[in-house]
Amino acid sequence: MISKKFRVAVKLSNRRAYQIAWEAGVHPNFLSKVINGIERVNPGDPRVIRIGKVLGLSEDDLFEENTPKRGAQWNCKKSRIQ
Repeated sequence: MISKKFRVAVKLSNRRAYQIAWEAGVHPNFLSKVINGIERVNPGDPRVIRIGKVLGLSEDDLFEENTPKRGAQWNCKKSRIQ
């Protein structure tokens, strides 16, 4: 999941979202869907990293800390319903 810092940086930028998207080499629809939570992205997604670079953000600022890194596995226990 993307971070609040990422969302705020896009909204407070002096450029329009579509300009940020084109400069990062992604379609504006992708950026809109990510910001609005319609499209979920994995940590380390290269498209989000490119957008972050355009905004001057580090990779650590782009994703929520509690989101597992790409390739990480969830530790889930099966529970029995009684």
